[in-house]
Parts: sequence; C-alpha cells; structure tokens
Amino acid sequence: MARNSDHVRENTDPEVTARIDDEIINRVRYYAPLSDAEITRHIKELDKEWDVERCLEVSASSLGLTGLILGIAHNRKWLVLTGFVLPFLLQHAVQGWCPPLTLFRRMGARTRKEIDEEKYALKVLRGDFEGASSTYSSDEVLRAGRAIQAVRT
Repeated sequence: MARNSDHVRENTDPEVTARIDDEIINRVRYYAPLSDAEITRHIKELDKEWDVERCLEVSASSLGLTGLILGIAHNRKWLVLTGFVLPFLLQHAVQGWCPPLTLFRRMGARTRKEIDEEKYALKVLRGDFEGASSTYSSDEVLRAGRAIQAVRT
C-alpha cells in the first residue's frame, strides 16, 4: 500500500492544518511582488524541504538504531526503545498515520503535497504555465497551482 499524505492531513488537528495552510498562503503573498530570481531561490529551498514522512522515517530509524546499539553495547533494557519505535513505523506503513505525526505536524512539518502546492503556486506567479496569470490574488494563484499540480501528478 502506497502511503498517502491525505491520511496525514485527515488525522491532523484541523487547527494545525489551517495554520499550515495559512502559512502557505502567506508565503505566496510574500513572494508575489518579488522578482523571478527570488521566487526561483525559494522554489529551490522547497525542493530541499523535508516532508513529514521523511522526518518520521529519520527519527524512527535513528531512535530504533540507537536503542539497538545501546542494547547491545550497554544494557539490554535499551532494546525497549527499538521495540517502542518499530510499531509506529508499521502503523504508518499500514494506515498512513501514527501518533508521532501529530507532534511533527504541530512543529510545522508539511506533507509533500503541501510543499508542492506552494511550489506550484510560486511557479504560477513566475509565469511558468500557459494560461495562468500572475495577476491573480494569492488565493487564486494557490488554486491555480493546485489545479496544475493535480494534472501533472
């Protein structure tokens, strides 16, 4: 089963989701009057941004490996850490969500789809797509970016 970032949004507190969406709109508004070079720079930053899935995978594997190493080198009780983390990874693989995602979302980690929505909106502002106008309002630019993203993915 492929993981779907919509499961993450569906299981995120609506206030957190609204805050993340507002931040996307505010960044699009911020970049709207800036030069194409500035927009391009930010798009490159977005390409490097870690999504919530990657944050979870790195954190869980780091904790699991730490528990394993400490369990082997110092005290077997550390293996509990590995046994605590791995079920969360399994739950995420099966359901597309697990409890640690709540923490990552509250810290502002976004799904890949949310990051791409901002990126496509900025590309609309930059004039990358035929028929999409950079004279739209920020909300219209974001909607146009979402529409283009939906067609391309």
